[in-house]
Amino acid sequence: MNLPYLPPPPESINVLYLDDDLLLVEKPAGLLSVPGRGDDKQDSLISRVQLTFPDALIVHRLDMATSGIMVIARNKEAHRQLSRLFSERNIEKTYCAVVEGIIDADSGRIDFPIMADWPNRPKQMVAPLMGKPSITYFKVLSRDLNSGITRVELKPETGRTHQLRVHLEFIGHAILGDRLYASPETQQRSERLLLHANELSFEHPITHQTLRYSSSIPF
Repeated sequence: MNLPYLPPPPESINVLYLDDDLLLVEKPAGLLSVPGRGDDKQDSLISRVQLTFPDALIVHRLDMATSGIMVIARNKEAHRQLSRLFSERNIEKTYCAVVEGIIDADSGRIDFPIMADWPNRPKQMVAPLMGKPSITYFKVLSRDLNSGITRVELKPETGRTHQLRVHLEFIGHAILGDRLYASPETQQRSERLLLHANELSFEHPITHQTLRYSSSIPF
């Protein structure tokens, strides 16, 4: 059974950092990054942020089911420069996830190309011949042998849609609560997807100051 994610309450967004050019905010799980199609999909991170900061411009996205830290531009030049940092992979992103099963290796590199699974959109899939290069580094943070789960730190080198979710499922360790890629049993182990973007590190596009901010992991 494909259970729906619980929507987040209509509360204000927590701001971690703010200046004239950008802000760093925490997106709750279950909230779209930008509005979708239909009246029932208009609530989103950027919509909520724009209630307080009308000049806010979206730079990147997190999956609706993923929580965590995001950077938002406050003017066109900051937007252009931040978009360039993302496209050139000059923003370091760190995630935490809880996955099914015990990962034996303490760390590793997952290198499998990914492409859209067109008949099953929005799902993505590993496609060695036609997929786009996709690389994820992982480090085991803890193992719970009694529950049969592993907590991992994830650093994506590339930014493909659903990359972390697809890579972990493909190596046999789907993220708990993943309604798209996990088995029904793994889905039901959590009311939400246990994936959180807990840190961003980058050079401020205007002041060139190094910014490194973290978000508390809620699971």
